[in-house]
Parts: sequence; C-alpha cells; structure tokens
Amino acid sequence: MNGAGNLVALNTIVRREIARILRIWTQTLIPPAITMTLYFVIFGKLIGSRIGTIEGGFTYMQYIVPGLVMMSIITNSYGNISSSFFGAKFSRAVEEMLVSPMPNWVILLGYVTGAVARGVIVGALVLVIALFFTHLHVVHPLVTLASVILGATIFSLAGFVNAVYAKKFDDIALVPTFVLTPLTYLGGVFYSVNMLGEPWRSISMVNPILYMVNAFRFGVLGASDVQIGVAFAVMLAFVIGLSIVALQLLKRGVGLRS
Repeated sequence: MNGAGNLVALNTIVRREIARILRIWTQTLIPPAITMTLYFVIFGKLIGSRIGTIEGGFTYMQYIVPGLVMMSIITNSYGNISSSFFGAKFSRAVEEMLVSPMPNWVILLGYVTGAVARGVIVGALVLVIALFFTHLHVVHPLVTLASVILGATIFSLAGFVNAVYAKKFDDIALVPTFVLTPLTYLGGVFYSVNMLGEPWRSISMVNPILYMVNAFRFGVLGASDVQIGVAFAVMLAFVIGLSIVALQLLKRGVGLRS
C-alpha cells in the first residue's frame, strides 16, 4: 500500500475511534468528569483546607490538580484502546485488517491516536472543572502538552498489549484494577514523594506514573519531585519499548489469528 493509501487507512481508523467516543459520550466523557469532581470536592476542598500549603507554597488543591488530570488521561487512554481493540478482535475485524495491505504500524497508530484523543478530551474537561475550584497558570505550555501526549501514548500502547493478550472481557479489567490503580495512587498524585521515608521513596522512584505526573505538574506549576529530563527520558523509553512490543505482537498475530 502506498503513502496515500496508508493515510486513508489511518484516517479511517482514527475517525471510527473518535466517532465511537462521541457516540457513547455518556460512558466515555461524563463518568470521569463526575469522578474527578468528587476528588476535587473531597480531597481538594475538605481535606485540602486542613492541610494548607504543600511543596513550593501551593495550596493542596493546586498541587493535586495536575496529578488528577494526568490520572484521568492515563485511565481513559488505557480503557479506550483496551476495550475498543478487544471488541474488534472479538468480532474478528482485526483479522480482516491483518490480511489487508494495511501495514501494522497504521493499525497501531490509528488505535493509539483514538485512545490519545479520548485521554486529551477527558483531561481538558477535568482541567476546566478544576478551574471552578482553584486558579492555575500554566508555567511551561510545551512541557505540559508533551507530557500529556507521551503519558497518553504510553498507556494507550499498554492497553493495546493488554487487549491483544485478553481472552475474555474480564481480562480487560484485570490490569486496571490490580496494576494501574495501585500505580496511580502511588505515583505522587496526592502527595510529594519527598514526604515519604525510606524505603517507600525509593520504591516510588521505580513507578513510571510518578514521572508522568511530575512532568505534567512541572509544566503546570513549575514544581517537580524528579528531574524533568529524567522524566521525559523514562517516558520516551516506555513509548519506544511498548511500540516495539505491540508491533511484534501484530506481526506474529499473537492472540489475533485463529
């Protein structure tokens, strides 16, 4: 397939994914907005008013907003591609794509782009809601945007790998419940990692979500618990590594071809 054909194929997958997100917006957009609003009310207003200021002189509400926005981006990017691609696999639509002239990278990029789009839309929605509770000034816009795209891409790729190996719909919920949720809560969303003693601080430093949250927090607030260069190096390494794994799975047809 030539370049124009690849572009048409990619555009078709992306449009289908975005149309799916918007068609069931009451399931894809509203629930995370409601959930994050509750986080803002309970943690930001009720608990935050008792905590006062935190690292860098920010209010607790200001400090947790970047973490909660990134958490919504991560979970929605992951959930979108894992459910969407598994649905395509279940209906055998993936087999049709694999036997077509469409390159594997087009299939992967199309699904990842759709998942990143949902993550960005939900993240923007959550950020707008946060402005009703506190004021924010984005210090480094480019860092903010880059961290959002990389974070969403990483968990879109991870969700893709999960969907490839999943044999039933219950397998889709297994990783978010037992892996993604604990990593998110231990990723510095609600606290500064500098507040932890050893060995918990060292353990937290091997959590990839910590680097995503802090890169986004640095972009929004200008404060971070880790060096920003290290954070982006970790994120880029995950993008490259997971992309290679996902493309190899598509090439070999693991769990996709009957």
